Amino acid sequence: MEHIKRRTAVSNHHFFLLGPRGTGKSTLLKHNIKDALYIDLLLPDKFREYSSKPERLIEIVDAYPEKQDVIIDEIQKVPELLSVIHALIERKDNRRYIMTGSSARKLKKQSTNLLAGRAYKKIMHPFSAMELDTLFNLEDALQFGLLPVIVASENKKEALKAYVDLYIREEVMMEGLTRNIGNFTRFLEAISFSHGSVLNITNVAKDCGIGRKVVESYTAILYDLMIADKLEVFTKKAKRHLVSHPKFYFFDTGLYRELRPKGPLDIPEEIHGAALEGLILQNMRAELDFIDPSTEIFFWRTKSGSEIDFIVYGEKFFTAIEVKNSKTIRPNDLRALKAFREDYPESQAILIYRGQERIKRDGILILPAEDFLLDVTTFLVM
Repeated sequence: MEHIKRRTAVSNHHFFLLGPRGTGKSTLLKHNIKDALYIDLLLPDKFREYSSKPERLIEIVDAYPEKQDVIIDEIQKVPELLSVIHALIERKDNRRYIMTGSSARKLKKQSTNLLAGRAYKKIMHPFSAMELDTLFNLEDALQFGLLPVIVASENKKEALKAYVDLYIREEVMMEGLTRNIGNFTRFLEAISFSHGSVLNITNVAKDCGIGRKVVESYTAILYDLMIADKLEVFTKKAKRHLVSHPKFYFFDTGLYRELRPKGPLDIPEEIHGAALEGLILQNMRAELDFIDPSTEIFFWRTKSGSEIDFIVYGEKFFTAIEVKNSKTIRPNDLRALKAFREDYPESQAILIYRGQERIKRDGILILPAEDFLLDVTTFLVM
């Protein structure tokens, strides 16, 4: 597969590059920083060396005075190194320290606060449609997601299965995040039904036969590993009674499709609809983190049942977005967007669907999904 230029910028300052496995963190750094001192903590010998003696990093760095960039891959494996890196940064010797990570849990436990602001934080996402450009295929993306490690595979289905198995084995078992991998596997299947829905922990606990407190801890693991995300309710200057629980999403549509059990009683349209919604979200996350990381994404749902999938809100953005997995638009499909604009006339409204025509109706821009995905930024700031 040809090299795809990523929209994640490499900082000239010290920085953390955080994101789930397979998003291309190491590839990005190796492509953009050619002559770095590179330490891969996934290698067993390196892990043992730095776990037993973190200060060894000082000796290694001093042995390579010509290396201006130092990359420590998967820093969460040995979070004790952060205090050593902090001391090295304080030397102010014009070196740049870059740390990648796929789990925030151990970093949080060390109370490092990402080197107390001495290093920037950047997030690595799966490919976006805008990055892939002419290589983007909507149907493939909905089925297999946009993880670079999957997109580049000749057998995407098998690669996706292996990716899920890898996460369970390496990120959960080897990190010691849970002692019962069977329970965690059942939990993953149960919570997959919540993708794109308001998260009800009690219902998930019942579905997988695990205690509520354990399910809460498992959900926190997903957030810490950055393989799941949640959207809070948009409540700014609310004029209606709103729900209070967040919505849940896996970070990549392919991961959702692989985890979601399927059977004779399943309605395919429900699965496809949740996949499309998640795909829209992950693309917006990727683009907004590139152009304006301070922008937030919410959802809006009244207690009477009116719901809008996404509210993009920031200094430059205020857009309500509804996603419909259908090729035609009915008047009822616009009702929630109209209600929201009554409360927030400053906002713009977009409805994304599976049809082919671009339409403007009652002040609402109706867009084919592919059009939106290939030019997310333009449509959000219109």
